[in-house]
Amino acid sequence: MIELIKGAIKEKDVRTRVLFTLGILIVFRLGTHITVPGVNAQALTELSDTGLFNLLDTFGGGALGSYSVFALGVSPYITASIVVQLLQMDVLPKFKEWSEQGEVGRKKLNQATRYLTIVLAFFQAIGISYGFNALTGLGLVRNPGPATYVTIAIILTAGTMLVMWLGEMITVHGFGNGTSFIIFSGIIARIPQDVQQFYNTQIRNAGDEIVSAWALAAGIIVVFILLVILVTFMENAKRNIPVRYSKRASTSKDSAVLPLKVNSAGVIPVIFASSFLMTPQIILGYFAQGNQDAGWFQTLNNIFNLQEPLGAALYTILIVLFTYFYAFIQVNPEKAAENLQKQNGYIPSVRPGRATEEYIGYMLIRLSTVGAIYLGTISLLPIVASALFNLPSSIALGGTSLLIVVGVALDSMRQLEGLLSKKSYQGFIQRT
Repeated sequence: MIELIKGAIKEKDVRTRVLFTLGILIVFRLGTHITVPGVNAQALTELSDTGLFNLLDTFGGGALGSYSVFALGVSPYITASIVVQLLQMDVLPKFKEWSEQGEVGRKKLNQATRYLTIVLAFFQAIGISYGFNALTGLGLVRNPGPATYVTIAIILTAGTMLVMWLGEMITVHGFGNGTSFIIFSGIIARIPQDVQQFYNTQIRNAGDEIVSAWALAAGIIVVFILLVILVTFMENAKRNIPVRYSKRASTSKDSAVLPLKVNSAGVIPVIFASSFLMTPQIILGYFAQGNQDAGWFQTLNNIFNLQEPLGAALYTILIVLFTYFYAFIQVNPEKAAENLQKQNGYIPSVRPGRATEEYIGYMLIRLSTVGAIYLGTISLLPIVASALFNLPSSIALGGTSLLIVVGVALDSMRQLEGLLSKKSYQGFIQRT
């Protein structure tokens, strides 16, 4: 890692990309402190320990606490991406056609995602403004009314589009995935606040149980380190399928493999599942006022609340399902088999064509099963620990945050290594 950082500082082009990324993140962090006009952000303090608030704050990059212009963050964009990807699966023929048109089709799908993001951001902004205002006892919005809610929604929607543009700038001119980096920066920025909250709630007021409190803190640190090691190992774990080429001499130099990661989907299933649970909670916010004691409201709230057993179970199931779904999007067995056949390649003991496609799909299901169990366990473990030891709700989302932070960090390191390798290769060509 030290050599990687030295190389990034030494190479001008790579250094420029790193500084550009840091500059964009600084702009984003400054924007998280600009509160929306007509809003009393102090009213949100009583909601700071609820699951929905912390979930939205995580995907808002830590901007929801001050109800800033970036309060929605990238959550509408993530939801729009999920919908567009689902529509490509024989739901809308036009979207499926675009998905098969290469770069031109990808641009059309990205444009459709942006338009859908605007619509979702607008309605989500109205939903959380109205819902949080009801939950805080009419204290969030100073002059509640249709015109006020629409104005706030327009401001938050514009903020979301700006955040999305900042993320795209990071992807194009910086390094790493811009959307993931936005979430990453918010999680990192919240760490001091979460540590202070844990200290105030668990240690400062421990009294005669101070020893037990410090033992709990030490245990959390040890478990955290072990989880980081596990996540790092699993994110790099892969299965290499040997590939042979019929028109090449059978030598060790010509040996090739088709690498399939154990967790091909990365952290996307966790982000998808979290974003998927946000929508019904936001809709419930419309009906919160006057219905909080109603049986139907409490039942639905328990189902979609991560801090409740039913909500935690639904969250885990969604992670497992999205793991399989996104793994087959990342590694399309049909296209992989087709590409091998075009290159006169084959997997030993497997016939080209349909048999190769089925074999790759079979291996992908086996690997994704391990990946789904791993993602579900990492995400569920902090929720269970939070319920057992009465920890803050931010700790309950620690598994999701950990997967995102480690996943983004590893992906960023790979991209830096790729950029440095490219510069070294170009330098070699120039010298020769």
